[in-house]
Amino acid sequence: MSVTIKNLPKSFRIGKPNFINQKTLQLLGFSLFFGWLLAVPFEGQVLYQLVDQSTIEGTNHNMVAILAHFLGLLISGFFIKKQIVAKRTMITATLCCIVGSLVFFLPFSNFWYIALTISSFFAGLFVASWGYFFKIYASPRERLRIAADVIICSNLIMILINVLAVNASPMLALAVAITGLLGALFLSFRLEDSSIEKRDEKAIEGEKTDKKVEVHPKKAATVLPLLLLSLFILIITINSGLMYQVVTPAFSHFPVLTSYYWALPYIVALLILRKVATKRNLAYILYVALAMIGISYLLFMLLDSSISSYLLINTLMLGAFGVFDLFWWSILGSLLEYYENPVQVWGIGLSMNVLGILLGGLVGNLIIDGATFEASIIALVIVLTVIIILPILNNQMARILKSHAFLMTVSHQEEKKQDEALLELKEKKQLTERESEVVQLLLRGYTYKAISKSLNISDNTIKYHAKNIYQKLQINSKMELIKLFAKEEKEKL
Repeated sequence: MSVTIKNLPKSFRIGKPNFINQKTLQLLGFSLFFGWLLAVPFEGQVLYQLVDQSTIEGTNHNMVAILAHFLGLLISGFFIKKQIVAKRTMITATLCCIVGSLVFFLPFSNFWYIALTISSFFAGLFVASWGYFFKIYASPRERLRIAADVIICSNLIMILINVLAVNASPMLALAVAITGLLGALFLSFRLEDSSIEKRDEKAIEGEKTDKKVEVHPKKAATVLPLLLLSLFILIITINSGLMYQVVTPAFSHFPVLTSYYWALPYIVALLILRKVATKRNLAYILYVALAMIGISYLLFMLLDSSISSYLLINTLMLGAFGVFDLFWWSILGSLLEYYENPVQVWGIGLSMNVLGILLGGLVGNLIIDGATFEASIIALVIVLTVIIILPILNNQMARILKSHAFLMTVSHQEEKKQDEALLELKEKKQLTERESEVVQLLLRGYTYKAISKSLNISDNTIKYHAKNIYQKLQINSKMELIKLFAKEEKEKL
């Protein structure tokens, strides 16, 4: 029986306003949650100020939080495989983080460590689960911009909370952070249990009369780029860990300045990239950012601990980290199209970010106070290592992501071969002209709704064409279509 929008229950119908609303909900909800994460458990000034007022010494609390957060990100994809599970996980995680944060209003005890560990772990589950909604409600072309928006908003929230913690009261800052969590909880409840696109694909599969063909796609084609990206993230973020443990404490005698200015270069870099990403290729920016990191650590080694030194070093360093964070957030967002479980991809990618910071922090703790030379040498070695890896990573990613802003554009010859592969597939499988157009847009990562808008045809017509395409190609999903085309293109090359 044919399934149309009219056949669906009212609660399942999603028009354009509701789609936009879902996109806004997941963006704002994640920003509020991530702002709390950055301000409290993850190297947050709220926790640092509370620790300073207690009897705790050292940075063990911070390492515990980062390790727990890493584990939450890493394992999430093994049991969160459906949108409804991702939503429930986000709600549960937010509740746990609210309860855990309330513990910090109490005098210090071992409950602090327990609350910090549990909150950080569930925060990892929340962040990874958000990857599901990032994939469903943001088209591939939008993900760089949305990633920038989310990072900018969450860092603005972090700055507000940090300023309160340092210059007013950490208890007040903690209360504001918990208010943000309450907002994230409310918005998480408003998220959908399942998206209309997933329901449409299931309806199409249910209409098929042909026997399903068992497909065993080769995973190596997509595993290698993810592994290389994870390695890249891990190595470069060791410098972030060094910054937290070595560079930032060196300027802690300027609390007001650092609380206001610390993340501003980071945000400015994101704003600039967000604006120019659609107009020009940004691959060269990665090398500029590497140079900025190298120069900032050289200056850290050579300059004193004055205000002017801080402004120069922090501007270069945080601006560069903004470039790299947007790079791998947007690349990971694009890779979501090539994996069945976006939670696993998102969680693994960001867990490497956290692991790099953890390793950098451990290395930083081994460096004695004032040993700026050793820290700078380690940072420069990391920069040189990344310079070697970056071209290899670009080559692997460019084979999958044909027009990403941070990747070198493919040559005219490669584009010609891609067109030939699509033409050959069209002739071999007897696709109509309209079906070929739909296939081409699907391969670019368009959703059914985006294809409908691009081709100026109805949603039902798109579903009809998609059903015919799946039958002719003997596939069952969009992912199998992408892998089938990748195989055709590889044979052509």
